[in-house]
Amino acid sequence: MKKNILLLFAISLFIGSTFAQKDDKVYNFTTVKQIKTTPVKDQAQSGTCWSFATTSFIETEMLRLGKPEVDLSEMFFVRNAYPLKALKYVRLHGSSNFGPGGQAHDVINMIRDYGIVPDEIYNGKNLGESKHYHNEMDAVLKAMLDAIVNNKDGKISTAWKSLVDNTLDTYLGKIPTTFNYNGKSYNAISFKKDFCGINPDDYIEITSFNHHPFYQKLDLEVPDNWSNGLYYNLPMNEMMNVIENALSNGYSVAWDGDVSEKEFSNKKGFAIVPLNEDKSKTEITTEKTITQEMRQSMFDNYSTTDDHLMHIVGKVNDQKGNTYYLTKNSWSATGNDFGGYINLSEAFVKLKTVAILIHKDAIPAEIAKKIGLK
Repeated sequence: MKKNILLLFAISLFIGSTFAQKDDKVYNFTTVKQIKTTPVKDQAQSGTCWSFATTSFIETEMLRLGKPEVDLSEMFFVRNAYPLKALKYVRLHGSSNFGPGGQAHDVINMIRDYGIVPDEIYNGKNLGESKHYHNEMDAVLKAMLDAIVNNKDGKISTAWKSLVDNTLDTYLGKIPTTFNYNGKSYNAISFKKDFCGINPDDYIEITSFNHHPFYQKLDLEVPDNWSNGLYYNLPMNEMMNVIENALSNGYSVAWDGDVSEKEFSNKKGFAIVPLNEDKSKTEITTEKTITQEMRQSMFDNYSTTDDHLMHIVGKVNDQKGNTYYLTKNSWSATGNDFGGYINLSEAFVKLKTVAILIHKDAIPAEIAKKIGLK
């Protein structure tokens, strides 16, 4: 009987401890800086984080410029990018990357060449779904292109481009040539110029890897850089200075990085690089000191890949005063208990950033001079 009582007592302590750990958050955050932005969206079953993150960035830029809040169409950029990806895939006989992924500059390039439309005009849900489901479309497009580049006829036909376009129109819908918005008639180019006021040439990308010279442009070797975008290469600490300067002056940052580490927890709402993984479960723990060499090593051995894009819109502190970057995700506002946001520690951003997109005026003058920005 005594053993049973002790056993029950031990069980009760365990259960109490378990629930206490579940209910009591180890990390609590206080907002230090928050830039006005638009609501969190949901990319759902689509590999289009690049478009969601950068579209959020553009929407936020419009607010910074004094423009009205507007829900822009992510799928407009996706729809225009796919034929270009397909063309490159066919031109290179299937040796380039073809898939749903992309980079922040893909949105900027689509804005430059094709313009912008509101989401209410083109939401990309042509099959009547309430969310974005792209797995079937992606598989169909890839199979189609592989059949084209691997055909045994000795040459490819002229039909493949229209097949790609028709497939995209079936799943995503046809892009309107003109539309009415707030009582005025626009096309995508005039909406970009007259309503949004966005100049694509104002935005640049920055990375930090020492297998290329610093302060020069590089064609970053990541699979989703299918369009061979060029990035300014800065030392890690200067890249961090750019982020800090941007946020301090009211500019947000489109962030591209790796979220594959288990210390990235969308559910808990934060990402860290702890010295002691076990301690981080019960206390605010010391993080690793990140170096340029650590960044490079993880990039070289594939521990860091370009697997997700998000949008940095501010800063928060934990109870010990440690800095985190308030980051807007695209896994829905109900994707966690924090409204769809996640706080990335300074160490995490140092280690796991692949690249950032930023307005060139957000770059400190001394760094802008080093990379030749005017």
